Amino acid sequence: MGGIGKTTLAQFAYNNDGVKKHFDERIWVCVSDPFDEFKIARAIIEALKRDSSKDLVEFNSLMQHIQECVEGKKFFLVLDDVWNEDYYKWEPFYKCLKNGLHGSKILITTRKDKVARTMRSINVISVNELSEIECWSVFEQLAFFDMSKEECEKLEIIGRQIVRKCKGLPLAAKTIASLLQSRNTEKEWQNILESQIWELEEVERGLLVPLLLSYNELPSKVKQCFTYCAIFPKNYDMRKEELIELWMAQGYLSEKGPKEMEDNGEEYFNILASRSFFQAFYKGYDGEIYNCKMHDIVHDFAQYLCSNGCLTVEIHSGEESTISSFGETKILHLMLTLHRGASVPIPIWDNVKGLQGLRSLLVESGEYSWSNEVLPQVFDKLTCLRALKLEVCEQWLYTNYIKEIPTNIEKLLHLKYLSLWGQKKIEKLPETLCELYNLERLDVSWCVKLRELPQGIGKLRKLMYLHNVGTDSLRSLPVGIGELIRLRGVRKFVVGGGYDRACSLRPLKKLNLLRDCRIRGLGDVSDAGEARRAELEKKKSLVELGLHFDRLRDGDEEQAGRRENEEDEDERLLQALGPPPNLQKLRIHEYRGRRNVVPRNWIMSLTNLRLLSLNWWRNCEHLPPLGKLQSLEYLEIKGMESMNRVGNEFLGVESNTDGSSVIAFPKLKELRFDNMEELEEWDFGTAIKGEIIIMPRLSSLSIDDCPKLKALSDHLLQKTMLQRLEIYGCPILEERCRKETGEDWPKIRHIPDIHIV
Repeated sequence: MGGIGKTTLAQFAYNNDGVKKHFDERIWVCVSDPFDEFKIARAIIEALKRDSSKDLVEFNSLMQHIQECVEGKKFFLVLDDVWNEDYYKWEPFYKCLKNGLHGSKILITTRKDKVARTMRSINVISVNELSEIECWSVFEQLAFFDMSKEECEKLEIIGRQIVRKCKGLPLAAKTIASLLQSRNTEKEWQNILESQIWELEEVERGLLVPLLLSYNELPSKVKQCFTYCAIFPKNYDMRKEELIELWMAQGYLSEKGPKEMEDNGEEYFNILASRSFFQAFYKGYDGEIYNCKMHDIVHDFAQYLCSNGCLTVEIHSGEESTISSFGETKILHLMLTLHRGASVPIPIWDNVKGLQGLRSLLVESGEYSWSNEVLPQVFDKLTCLRALKLEVCEQWLYTNYIKEIPTNIEKLLHLKYLSLWGQKKIEKLPETLCELYNLERLDVSWCVKLRELPQGIGKLRKLMYLHNVGTDSLRSLPVGIGELIRLRGVRKFVVGGGYDRACSLRPLKKLNLLRDCRIRGLGDVSDAGEARRAELEKKKSLVELGLHFDRLRDGDEEQAGRRENEEDEDERLLQALGPPPNLQKLRIHEYRGRRNVVPRNWIMSLTNLRLLSLNWWRNCEHLPPLGKLQSLEYLEIKGMESMNRVGNEFLGVESNTDGSSVIAFPKLKELRFDNMEELEEWDFGTAIKGEIIIMPRLSSLSIDDCPKLKALSDHLLQKTMLQRLEIYGCPILEERCRKETGEDWPKIRHIPDIHIV
């Protein structure tokens, strides 16, 4: 039975501290349906040895690699949500996994008894429904959260009657409790208890009823957002940012007063997450959700609601006719996943009337040899499209990519979302793309050969997001970029530095709605006045900024305008750029300043900064006084070639303190030092007078590739709340921190999670 807690129980075992210590390797693979032995094999290999399966195409090669990876290791493998009953498909896995050490374990979750028998399970554990007492415990934790004792007592009788209707299913109890969390009157709870939905026969009893009740209470716009998720396959890893942008493309998010559409999307996402429609969240250092999944039962429910309006189709080699099977059915949103050797059958766009009104076409494939013939037909016939995704997956397996976008893309006048992520062969986009005046999002990330964007890009007046990270060949942006006054995000704002028809810093002045901007090519800019005219300090919406002092221009250095004194120029340029007032995330890379490493106006103004990354500052000998940043939570220092010591200057605490208590880095949670090849000493010393509190909230410390570092600061090891310590590529530290025998082991043994390699 689904929703009974099998995966949750397996997760408890997988994450148990005793299990972590007992096994050399832990591997989690979501198998699901349809069965894909290649996908399972790669998931096992990636968990054991990341990126080592890239060059392996044949199944036997994958099996051989798994056998080599597990040799001499005691592993714990979880195969979650297994449906396939064919023993012979599993047999190759058993043979290669036997190479692991005695005591290795495989845990399988499945809804089918026959699968358990087929897999020759030694110890079968049947997960039964919760007792009424247990189900009540799950329910009350959520439903009564943040309620007073009097309110809980008033609602308990009705609540217990509702729990009985959940029939012992934890997912049902959790879902209905999440719904009731925002309701605190007896009438509202009674309405849920007496709803006729509990009596519906066409809905699977016990589980989908609570989902339907919760769904019916959603605002209409949020309902649309939820059912749209049925377009994705089961167990699909949904990126929150992409999901919100797809909702925007379909018109599900409207601006309400001063609130932006993406803010409404964030609100809708949080509503669905709080009602248990989403799960398996991947969160960043700051607790922000980046990815999530849907439970299989919830996915089935979404498909039930949208009545085939959303469809996901997987095409394997030799299955080209599959897509034509939905004939006259009216499909609004379609996702195609093309596996090895598969291709889109060319005639389908003529034969399938049900696709004429298609609003979303999302394609994920590593094979696009069919694109030359199919794409012109797509652009001719699917003129209602709002979202088009032609992304590359499993890039290392294939070499056939889209080489050019047909010029008749201009016919997709309603298109708002276009993604060409990972299309390595595209060198330029057609000028006709600039006729798509409704386009809001253009993603050309990892189009590594893309040399230029259309010169007429300024005509895309509704464009809000230009995602172009990983476009290594892109050396400039068109000057028309400054006309895109609705632009919220540019992942790579390339400063041309003198190229004809290329963008400079000045167009930034008009882009007052920018939220996220990464400026590249600052190493080619020598005019500080140009930086001042960008008026970054007036950009109140800008919360994430990257400043890259790299040089992107080709050709003779002297002709390219190489700056005579790049150290002074970088310092003047950073001073002139000025910090935006509401900045939360800042990355400054390849900066060459020496004396005034970070201008005082930056340090004093970054009152809201939560993330800071300083990478590859080759002239920096002393760190700036970053301890003064009162809101900083995450700090990364990387590649400081000239730095050999970290001392009190890093804290931002003056040596003549008057004796009062001072806190340096009051909110810092995670600190990373990486690739500091000359760093030898890290000592905050004892010369400072008065009570100094340093990094009181630090929970994670990572030291990578610092081969000369002799020791860590005693203060960090003994007087912080460290929960995780990572040391890689630091031979001296590794010896000092060696388990049981190292000189510093007594200082770190209290830390729960220690990784030393």
